[in-house]
Amino acid sequence: MKDIRKIIFVLVILLFSLELFMMNKDEKTSKVDSKPIVGVSTFSLYDITKHIAQGSVELINILPFGVDAHSFEPTPKLMASLEKSKLVIYNGALEPWIEGFNFKNSVVNMSTKVNTRKLSSKMNHKNEHHHSGNNIDPHYWLDLENMKIATDVITDALIKISPENSKLYNKNRENYLKMLKSLDIQYKKSLTHCKKETIITNHNAFSYLSHRYNFKVESLNGLSPEAQPSAKQIRKLMKDIKKYNISTIFFESFVSDRVMKSIAKDTGVGVDTLQPLGNITKDEAEKNLTYEDIMKINLRKISKALMCQ
Repeated sequence: MKDIRKIIFVLVILLFSLELFMMNKDEKTSKVDSKPIVGVSTFSLYDITKHIAQGSVELINILPFGVDAHSFEPTPKLMASLEKSKLVIYNGALEPWIEGFNFKNSVVNMSTKVNTRKLSSKMNHKNEHHHSGNNIDPHYWLDLENMKIATDVITDALIKISPENSKLYNKNRENYLKMLKSLDIQYKKSLTHCKKETIITNHNAFSYLSHRYNFKVESLNGLSPEAQPSAKQIRKLMKDIKKYNISTIFFESFVSDRVMKSIAKDTGVGVDTLQPLGNITKDEAEKNLTYEDIMKINLRKISKALMCQ
């Protein structure tokens, strides 16, 4: 009889221990599942957030890799996910779909935080419409000073929704700022002594970059990459190729290369891609290329085109 009681006692202890273990497991699982959801649009802002948060949030990439930022429309499923987000960070100057959407929690319109450039009268003349619906060039992430501002803004926003991770976020902020500083030094060093001063692209997304590092950009379509160029614009570009002694002209990944390749063939120059970083391609995503990686690739191509020493 005593042996039976001992067995029953041991079984009760084991069952109680198992119940405690399962409760702790459920609690840990709940903590993992309760990561704050953060939605981010535009690859540059996504890159900052990914590096700062370092897995501490559930990160939603609003603009899927391989999708053209100029024609993107969110699905109802994506919009539902964004409604659950503790924080949404968006470009603010390249997203017509954002109009009329009411976010329930924290939201950051980055275009109101950084230093934006107004479109020149020349650029407005080239475009009957442009990305943002206002007078702002939306490609502000190609100015490394704006990327530094965005890094600070995103870090502070993450700390507000997850203060327990503030030490991690601040450490990662410092590392990301060091990377941007190093990148800026490389651009200044590489683009200081150049034999040429002008590059030619199909779409002028590079005015922030050219303004910061003192080179010029002539483009086929101004700020509207999807626009069909006129015969007059094509003739003008061909004259510019000769005028500036251009050896390579550039187009971007999400735009048809047909016209630029035709112009390159007719003028006897090379043609290559230049990445404006509104989004990245699926191939670039599979290679895990970062903002830093792609900016370095851009630098090598621009430096070569300008014949920099």
